[in-house]
Amino acid sequence: MQKYIKRFLIFIILSSIIFLLAIISILWTYSNKLPDYKYLKNYKPPVSSKLYSGSGVLVSDFSSEKRIFVPYEAISQTVINAFLSAEDKNFFDHPGVDAKGVVRAIKNNIFNIIYSKRLEGASTITQQVAKNFLLTNEVSIDRKIKEAILAFRIERVLSKKRILELYLNQIYLGEGSYGIASASLRYFNKPISELNYGEAALLAALPKAPSKYNPYKNNKLAKFRRNLVLDNLLDNKFINNIQHTKLSNSEIKLQKRKRIYLEDSRYYVEDVRKKVIETYGFDKVYKQGFNIKTPLNLKLQKIATDSLRNGLQKFDKRKGWRGPLSNKKKHKNWKKDLSKFHLEKSIGWELAVINNIGKFETVVETQNGSDGIINFNDIDWTRKEFKKLFKRGDIIYVKKISEGNYSLKQLPKANGGIVVMDPYSGRVLALSGGFSFKKSEFNRASQAKRQPGSAFKPFIYALALENNFLPTTLVLDAPIVLDQGNDLKMWKPENYGKKFYGPSTLRTGIEKSRNLMTVRIAQEIGIDKIVNFSKKLNIYENPDELMSVSLGSAETTLLKITSAYCSFLNGGKLINPILIDRIQDSQGKTIFNNEKRYCENCDTISYDGTSNPIVKSKYQQIFSPQTAYQITSMLKGVIERGTGRGLKNLKLELAGKTGTTNKNTDTWFIGFTSNLVVGVYIGYDSPRSLGKFETGSKTAMPVFKEFIMKTANTYNARPFKVADNIKMMVIDAKTGKKANSKTKLAIIESFKVKNSELNRQSNNFDSRFNTTNILKFY
Repeated sequence: MQKYIKRFLIFIILSSIIFLLAIISILWTYSNKLPDYKYLKNYKPPVSSKLYSGSGVLVSDFSSEKRIFVPYEAISQTVINAFLSAEDKNFFDHPGVDAKGVVRAIKNNIFNIIYSKRLEGASTITQQVAKNFLLTNEVSIDRKIKEAILAFRIERVLSKKRILELYLNQIYLGEGSYGIASASLRYFNKPISELNYGEAALLAALPKAPSKYNPYKNNKLAKFRRNLVLDNLLDNKFINNIQHTKLSNSEIKLQKRKRIYLEDSRYYVEDVRKKVIETYGFDKVYKQGFNIKTPLNLKLQKIATDSLRNGLQKFDKRKGWRGPLSNKKKHKNWKKDLSKFHLEKSIGWELAVINNIGKFETVVETQNGSDGIINFNDIDWTRKEFKKLFKRGDIIYVKKISEGNYSLKQLPKANGGIVVMDPYSGRVLALSGGFSFKKSEFNRASQAKRQPGSAFKPFIYALALENNFLPTTLVLDAPIVLDQGNDLKMWKPENYGKKFYGPSTLRTGIEKSRNLMTVRIAQEIGIDKIVNFSKKLNIYENPDELMSVSLGSAETTLLKITSAYCSFLNGGKLINPILIDRIQDSQGKTIFNNEKRYCENCDTISYDGTSNPIVKSKYQQIFSPQTAYQITSMLKGVIERGTGRGLKNLKLELAGKTGTTNKNTDTWFIGFTSNLVVGVYIGYDSPRSLGKFETGSKTAMPVFKEFIMKTANTYNARPFKVADNIKMMVIDAKTGKKANSKTKLAIIESFKVKNSELNRQSNNFDSRFNTTNILKFY
């Protein structure tokens, strides 16, 4: 008997040694293949960069994984308890691997294998950290062994709080959300500090299968899983029976975060995104959590976008009906097959199918199943009857105008852009580059290079005023033929309407947008000065040195020329468009600042109230403040008597200039109040004529008008500030002479006063403007 006992003991000892050696061998083998886990000590997960409006509202974020990092100290105990109950109740007690959990899992899995059920895991939170950060999702014994070894090692290097912090910020919780903070906003639109146990339990239920338990897609299954977590919370004594009963019986209440302004500002946001990536690189922008502050004014952006869309629709309606998008017969399930036609929700259009066609109304069914009618009065713009417009099954755009009543809509073929700027700083307050970002991401405000046409003329007149011309200088408006050089045809410019008006004042030339006068002024100034002037103002880069440049034949963008117009308001200073005010890194350190102003005496100023800070700007002076005001006064005349008189009925202090290119291909209107500059462009993406009578005043100016009507009033559209060294005089608008009793139209004109003349008597000043002293340029 002793002999058998001795052999048995020897067998046990040898088996133990062999098992121990096997374990050591396995550990040795796998230890050499394990990734470096020590970097987790200082690891920072990828964090999305946030873009904010001028008032601090979150507009967008840039990320490959939508995540908001929160330190352990900022995570509520409610959330921690929920996740511990769902994933690892012994987390603060085990060394990385939960032996009790492993035994329990082995026991349960025996029955799971017998009954062909899904196998149960026993991974601790530490093991999940090892898997998520250092390993793959491969289901194998090989990975499990590595996971366990890494878990032991991680526990020796990191504190329990740090491990939990990594886990809660890294896990995927569905709906594109990584980490608890992002998921809390996605599902409940609230910070994690405000979550109750029911909400925290739902988040804790998601890591097992985020898609399966997604409450937006499978509410009943999500509630079942949430209640399992609540059961665990009760077992672990984190909640009492009363709380458990109340929470278990409650329905899941979801609230998506409202992003009402995102769709309207997509063109603006995309320009900012491209600029930041160009400067700092994709990885930094998408992983290092920049805070990007922009000048974006969400209220103005909404109005600008709506004004542009309305203007494009009005133009498109003048071109008539082009036909339906498709027909129901071409699609097995038209409600699901037409995603390519979906537009932004802010546009308010729906897809609908024609079900019945009558003489005075048509019955439609929208994509969401609502029935309604289109009344005959709504289709007068098509200039057709219902039966000539539609066939049964046609798919169209409609917009709900009242209960059961819909309006027929059509996606405009032409497109355009609008820019709203602060003229004193260059901050872009609103920008839209098209009717729909979903249909076309091409930005017609910042990317489309087009001829500005007559919208460029004010800069020719400003250069003339800088070269001793007066607003009353007479210039001949008559036919002219110019030789443009070798291998180029003779150029014969014409006025719009092909009429000629003889000698006219400089002011009249800009108010009536006279091409022939502008060319003669350009001849006198010289094309080299014009080209250099346009480059200084950043309108053109390298335009051809041809006289046609004076009529806006070179190409520029709406953003550039709108920026140049700011110089008329700010006293002749060059400003560049600013889409980004400031960028801070994830630690709050400012890494970019677009502030161009500085305090000259702040280092020496006393704070006893006896002295004030002197704030100056770093903007370059391009032309004199006097010239800037004179052009502003002339552009105000465009509204009162010229091509912009369609705005006169607004009875506001406005100035601006229309622009129309050859064959009415591109149309523009750049206008301003005393504190805003607004630029509008309308045209086809593939340049072609908009139509015989489609000028800047008919297509682009109505967009400006709608925007101004919704934003400006007599308070914020104040009289334009008169520059120093300017003297006013009443003159005859037609002759440019001093007004008298025979004058039919008298206007107040502004003239520059040289410093040496400031102290002269008024009668000496007035003598400069007799007939012989007025420059007549023929």
